[in-house]
Amino acid sequence: MCYHNANRKNGVRFMEGGAEKVIVALDAMGGDNAPQEVVKGGVMALEESKDIYLKVCGTEEAVRRELAQYTYDESRLEVVGCTEVIATDEHPVNAIRKKKDSSLVVCMNMVRKGEADALVTAGNSGAVLAGGQIVVGRLKGVERTPFSPLIPTTKGMSLLLDAGANVDAKPSWLVQFAKMGSIYMENIVGVKNPRVGLVNIGAEEEKGNQLVKETMPLLKECKNINFIGSVEARDIPFGAADVIVCDAFVGNVILKMYEGVGGALFSEIKTGLMSSLRSKIGGLLIKPALKQTVKKFSTEEFGGAPLLGCKGLVVKTHGSSKSKEIKNSILQCVQFKQQGISEKIQANLKEEEA
Repeated sequence: MCYHNANRKNGVRFMEGGAEKVIVALDAMGGDNAPQEVVKGGVMALEESKDIYLKVCGTEEAVRRELAQYTYDESRLEVVGCTEVIATDEHPVNAIRKKKDSSLVVCMNMVRKGEADALVTAGNSGAVLAGGQIVVGRLKGVERTPFSPLIPTTKGMSLLLDAGANVDAKPSWLVQFAKMGSIYMENIVGVKNPRVGLVNIGAEEEKGNQLVKETMPLLKECKNINFIGSVEARDIPFGAADVIVCDAFVGNVILKMYEGVGGALFSEIKTGLMSSLRSKIGGLLIKPALKQTVKKFSTEEFGGAPLLGCKGLVVKTHGSSKSKEIKNSILQCVQFKQQGISEKIQANLKEEEA
């Protein structure tokens, strides 16, 4: 039997067959394709995992109109009506403070109060960052929370942090990013003793800006991470490290360049395969293998970027996310909760203090 309470002011847990559900607050109004693709992604996640209970937050009429198109387990989905929406161009802090009944802030308050284990949004990045720290709050001892997306490599995937949250960073922040990233990769991705690399313009320790030079010795002194030294950007796609550490300015440039080059390359391959009859015939022969390669390097397969270090899980997906990326972002919340990532990060920081 499934128990639920539609009143979002009351913290409740959802049980079915003795197993506790992972409650995910879904911001239905965030992103370029809201609410259509967001709601569709939510329904897809419910179909794929029985461990999820969704609280879909947004303009009630719009959300229910989208839900009416699908068949889903209604006992595991609750619509939470909201009257406001935070636009992509709004000032982040002002929006969080003034729009208390926006879908994003309602989701964040659910996480803060323990009414949801996680939230997923494709909304305003600045508002997500501000709300994550102001509303949800940071774990004790966490100096800053980084956006931490998984990125594809020839060896599987790597975690890039910070990819957009803290443009001007301090050495101690990067050290914490390395620790949190290592915990995530080991427990979520299953990489034992993950290799940590610091983004630099060369392999030599004397190279780099002041931030890199000051961070390098601190990372070398860390006993609970597997620090391998500098990593150049050109080596990242080849899996040079499992955890890629940098400030948000560098990380966001890497991420955007990564996506842009991938898109351009696939576009050029497609154009080349359609350029002649011979290439079209060859294209048909390699199509299955090419589809698998494209899938491996598609960002949709990796879900969103968790804001590591918050008291609850906050996951930010691309503003242009379609249903598949929304679905995968929701699914990653299950493992995050079941593996107790926040608790492990907190325990790690306490060990350092001791």
